[in-house]
Amino acid sequence: MEWFPILAFAFKFLVLGTGMFFAIKWHYDQGKKGKLTERRAVLRTAVKVTVIFVILALILVFGTYFLATKLGMDLNLP
Repeated sequence: MEWFPILAFAFKFLVLGTGMFFAIKWHYDQGKKGKLTERRAVLRTAVKVTVIFVILALILVFGTYFLATKLGMDLNLP
């Protein structure tokens, strides 16, 4: 039963990663149809969204860690 979180995390990562890849690819392909400036705008927007996502994910992780340590939870791995 201890293998389930590993399998679930891997599956979730695979599904979300595939979805993000195809979403970015679709927007990139839509940008190819237009002018060069439109393609640049699509790429710039994709980079901005990715950076914002990473920053928000890091804030969530560190915020959760800070809150857990503040509440005195044991965060050591067995």
